[in-house]
Amino acid sequence: MTGHPGSAVPESPWRDDSVTMRTCPACAQPFARSGRRRWCSDACKQAAYRRRATPPLPAPAVPAIRPRRPVTVYECGECGLRALGSQHCPDCKTFMSTVGIGGLCPSCDEPIAIQDLLGEHNR
Repeated sequence: MTGHPGSAVPESPWRDDSVTMRTCPACAQPFARSGRRRWCSDACKQAAYRRRATPPLPAPAVPAIRPRRPVTVYECGECGLRALGSQHCPDCKTFMSTVGIGGLCPSCDEPIAIQDLLGEHNR
Protein backbone atom coordinates (compact mmCIF):
# COMPACT_ATOMS: atom_id res chain seq x y z
CA MET A 1 0.00 0.00 0.00
CA THR A 2 1.16 3.44 -0.81
CA GLY A 3 -0.18 6.74 0.34
CA HIS A 4 -0.39 8.55 3.63
CA PRO A 5 0.47 6.78 6.83
CA GLY A 6 -2.69 5.47 8.44
CA SER A 7 -4.76 5.38 5.24
CA ALA A 8 -6.34 2.00 4.50
CA VAL A 9 -7.22 2.75 0.87
CA PRO A 10 -4.59 1.46 -1.57
CA GLU A 11 -3.70 3.90 -4.30
CA SER A 12 -3.18 2.77 -7.86
CA PRO A 13 0.04 3.92 -9.49
CA TRP A 14 -0.68 6.98 -11.63
CA ARG A 15 2.10 6.86 -14.17
CA ASP A 16 2.79 3.12 -14.50
CA ASP A 17 1.34 2.17 -17.92
CA SER A 18 1.87 -1.52 -17.31
CA VAL A 19 -0.52 -1.54 -14.33
CA THR A 20 -3.19 1.09 -15.00
CA MET A 21 -6.19 0.33 -17.23
CA ARG A 22 -8.15 2.73 -19.34
CA THR A 23 -11.65 2.45 -20.83
CA CYS A 24 -12.08 2.92 -24.56
CA PRO A 25 -14.50 5.81 -25.23
CA ALA A 26 -15.83 4.07 -28.37
CA CYS A 27 -16.63 0.55 -27.14
CA ALA A 28 -16.31 0.98 -23.33
CA GLN A 29 -13.92 -1.98 -23.06
CA PRO A 30 -10.96 -1.73 -20.70
CA PHE A 31 -7.49 -1.84 -22.26
CA ALA A 32 -3.95 -1.49 -21.03
CA ARG A 33 -2.51 1.98 -21.40
CA SER A 34 0.33 2.46 -23.77
CA GLY A 35 1.75 5.97 -23.89
CA ARG A 36 -0.89 8.49 -24.95
CA ARG A 37 -3.11 5.92 -26.63
CA ARG A 38 -6.78 6.81 -26.24
CA TRP A 39 -8.55 4.03 -28.19
CA CYS A 40 -8.28 0.28 -27.68
CA SER A 41 -7.91 -0.45 -31.42
CA ASP A 42 -7.63 1.25 -34.77
CA ALA A 43 -11.21 0.14 -35.54
CA CYS A 44 -12.54 2.02 -32.50
CA LYS A 45 -10.44 5.04 -33.42
CA GLN A 46 -11.87 5.09 -36.94
CA ALA A 47 -15.45 4.51 -35.71
CA ALA A 48 -15.14 7.48 -33.35
CA TYR A 49 -13.78 9.65 -36.17
CA ARG A 50 -16.67 8.69 -38.43
CA ARG A 51 -19.19 9.59 -35.71
CA ARG A 52 -17.55 13.01 -35.30
CA ALA A 53 -17.02 13.72 -39.01
CA THR A 54 -20.38 12.52 -40.39
CA PRO A 55 -22.88 15.37 -40.59
CA PRO A 56 -26.18 14.71 -38.81
CA LEU A 57 -29.15 13.65 -40.88
CA PRO A 58 -31.55 16.45 -41.76
CA ALA A 59 -34.76 16.60 -39.75
CA PRO A 60 -37.72 14.94 -41.49
CA ALA A 61 -40.05 17.31 -43.27
CA VAL A 62 -43.30 17.80 -41.41
CA PRO A 63 -46.28 18.51 -43.63
CA ALA A 64 -47.97 21.85 -43.18
CA ILE A 65 -51.06 21.96 -41.01
CA ARG A 66 -54.18 22.19 -43.11
CA PRO A 67 -57.47 23.41 -41.70
CA ARG A 68 -60.20 20.77 -41.46
CA ARG A 69 -63.14 23.10 -41.70
CA PRO A 70 -63.29 23.20 -45.54
CA VAL A 71 -63.57 19.38 -45.65
CA THR A 72 -65.94 18.95 -42.69
CA VAL A 73 -69.63 18.15 -43.20
CA TYR A 74 -72.06 19.89 -40.84
CA GLU A 75 -75.74 19.10 -40.24
CA CYS A 76 -78.50 21.31 -38.84
CA GLY A 77 -80.26 19.78 -35.84
CA GLU A 78 -83.57 21.53 -36.63
CA CYS A 79 -84.08 21.24 -40.39
CA GLY A 80 -81.56 18.47 -41.29
CA LEU A 81 -79.74 20.58 -43.90
CA ARG A 82 -76.16 19.51 -44.58
CA ALA A 83 -73.36 21.85 -45.59
CA LEU A 84 -69.68 21.42 -46.44
CA GLY A 85 -67.34 23.85 -44.66
CA SER A 86 -70.07 26.12 -43.26
CA GLN A 87 -71.23 25.82 -39.66
CA HIS A 88 -74.14 28.25 -39.86
CA CYS A 89 -77.55 27.10 -41.17
CA PRO A 90 -78.88 29.76 -43.57
CA ASP A 91 -82.52 28.61 -43.12
CA CYS A 92 -82.74 28.28 -39.31
CA LYS A 93 -80.05 30.86 -38.43
CA THR A 94 -78.45 28.41 -35.95
CA PHE A 95 -75.13 26.65 -35.71
CA MET A 96 -74.94 23.13 -37.09
CA SER A 97 -73.26 20.10 -35.50
CA THR A 98 -70.31 18.23 -37.00
CA VAL A 99 -71.03 15.02 -38.89
CA GLY A 100 -67.42 14.30 -39.89
CA ILE A 101 -64.82 14.67 -42.61
CA GLY A 102 -66.22 14.38 -46.11
CA GLY A 103 -66.87 16.11 -49.39
CA LEU A 104 -69.41 16.57 -52.14
CA CYS A 105 -71.00 13.47 -53.69
CA PRO A 106 -69.85 13.16 -57.33
CA SER A 107 -73.30 12.09 -58.57
CA CYS A 108 -75.71 14.35 -56.66
CA ASP A 109 -73.37 17.16 -55.51
CA GLU A 110 -74.68 16.94 -51.92
CA PRO A 111 -72.37 16.98 -48.85
CA ILE A 112 -71.63 13.45 -47.63
CA ALA A 113 -69.39 12.31 -44.76
CA ILE A 114 -66.94 9.43 -45.01
CA GLN A 115 -68.63 7.66 -42.12
CA ASP A 116 -71.89 7.66 -44.11
CA LEU A 117 -70.13 5.76 -46.88
CA LEU A 118 -68.45 3.26 -44.53
CA GLY A 119 -71.61 2.32 -42.70
CA GLU A 120 -72.52 1.71 -39.09
CA HIS A 121 -69.94 -1.04 -38.31
CA ASN A 122 -66.88 1.23 -38.88
CA ARG A 123 -67.90 4.13 -36.64
